[in-house]
This record gives sequence, structure tokens and C-alpha cells, in this order.
Amino acid sequence: MKRLCLVLCTATGLLAALPASAQFQKPEDAIKYRKAAFTVMANHFGRIGAMANGKAPFDAKAAAENAALVAELASLPGTAFGPGTDKGETRAKPEIWTESDKFKAGMSKMVEETARLNAAARTGDLAQLKTAFGAAAQTCKSCHDNFRKE
Repeated sequence: MKRLCLVLCTATGLLAALPASAQFQKPEDAIKYRKAAFTVMANHFGRIGAMANGKAPFDAKAAAENAALVAELASLPGTAFGPGTDKGETRAKPEIWTESDKFKAGMSKMVEETARLNAAARTGDLAQLKTAFGAAAQTCKSCHDNFRKE
């Protein structure tokens, strides 16, 4: 029984370690995945933004919950920009693939800034949340400006 559990755990770990791009059967699956990840992330990010911009009352618990989700979701879309995902129903600009180092650096910056946002939200301090939100929003804007068709 222990051996079976060990084998199953090892197999699960190996499968989880596969690159996410290998998990998509078709390029359009990857496109749907990244669009969905961005949509969910934007929804939770928007809730924090409403508090940071005074459009919604500040709720430290809600801010922390939403920031934790944003930080967790931030790494997901980047895995879905593989070969063939530049065509189809997407607003991704060709520069994602022609300037891939710049794009990857932008995605990494977003992951870093959303982690900082998460840390700031956990303090319960609105001023820290506003500062971290502004920095995270700037990374989003930078990628949108450089890599997303309007």
C-alpha cells in the first residue's frame, strides 16, 4: 500500500512538473486558458483597485483575499503563449514572440509586483495597498501597451 502511494505521488509530481504548454492539446486551448486566467485575475485585481481608488470601502480582509488570488493567478497566463497561439481569437501582438525576452521579463515583473501587492494587502494598511496596487497596475499597463491589440 505504501509503495502504491509512493508511485502515485511520484507520478503526480512528475506530471505537475511538465510545462503547462505541453498540457494543451491545441493552440486554441492555450488561448482560451490564458484569456480565462487574465479575466479572473482582472476581476480580483479590479476589486482591489476599487478600494485603492476610493470607489469602494476599504475592507482589509477582502483586499487580502483578492490580492492572494491575484498573486496566485499571475503566473498562469504566461505558460499559455506557446507555438501556434499567435493565431486565432486573440489580442496578442506578434511582438510577444518576436520580442519574447522583453515579454517574459514583463510577465516576471507582473508576478513580482502581484506578490508585493499580496504582501501589502496582508498588512491591512490602505496606504501600503495603494502604493503596491499602483506598481502592479503599471506592470499590467506596460504589457497591454506593448503586447496587446486593442
